[in-house]
Amino acid sequence: MSALKNQHQPTLSVAECLADLAVEVLIDEVDLSPKPGLVDRRGNGAHDDLHRGLMHASALSLWPAFKEMAQAAAEQSAVNQSLRDELGRLGREAEAEMLRVTRGVNTHRGAIWALGLLCAGAALDSQATSAAEVTLRAARIAMLNDRAMPAAPESHGAQVCRLYGLPGAREQAQLGFPAVMQHGLPQLHRSREAQSGEQNSRLDALLSIMTQLTDTCVLYRAGMAGLDCMQSGARAVIAAGGCASLDGRRLLRDLDNDMLRLRASPGGAADLLAVTLFLDRLTPALQAQIGSV
Repeated sequence: MSALKNQHQPTLSVAECLADLAVEVLIDEVDLSPKPGLVDRRGNGAHDDLHRGLMHASALSLWPAFKEMAQAAAEQSAVNQSLRDELGRLGREAEAEMLRVTRGVNTHRGAIWALGLLCAGAALDSQATSAAEVTLRAARIAMLNDRAMPAAPESHGAQVCRLYGLPGAREQAQLGFPAVMQHGLPQLHRSREAQSGEQNSRLDALLSIMTQLTDTCVLYRAGMAGLDCMQSGARAVIAAGGCASLDGRRLLRDLDNDMLRLRASPGGAADLLAVTLFLDRLTPALQAQIGSV
């Protein structure tokens, strides 16, 4: 099925390359350790129903959907209502497949939304793949309503957004992923330039996102007190020099303990770390796998 595992695959299409990249960053996100309150190589974090193997299986199950989303955008070649409706249909099918694979556990609903939009945004113009260009096209898609969206019970994220009057994943996309563009990506590059090491740089990017994100996963489980704890704890790690510093590591451990105590897992921040990694690798991945685009 997936070109991800086939070393002898002929030159990949843009859609296949984008699907490979989307799955790759989801797997890299879950494997990154130690993440506060999140599933990683150490264990299940603040979750009772998730584990690393399940997250891997979920990510792999989404490859066909990401490919089809990219193909739909390439065929439409413009942001319009027809594309938005098609992406909505494919997203619902992807969620159904995810729930089938995970036996009803929501592993990647937010990632389907975010990375699906970015696969489409990149495929709309595979010669203009800077982070700014792709997020702008994704935002334009996200601004359109899905006319075929069936009536359904309000999600946990939507519930807390309405309760607290705060933005969620939908608004992040509509604004062009500001948590990534203003925090995650710049921090990833700063930490690399400081020679912090790739794993520490990715952790720093995650924490930078957490410093300001209104993470609805944390809000749902732990309320505003939990969100304040997440944001202030992440700021303390970054202020101490990040995860490559001894003080930063100690503070990261404290934040992890706080998230576990609160049973709060920053799943929204984790999704946006995957977005950060996707945008960081996008142009090199396309150039390496399908040649100059």
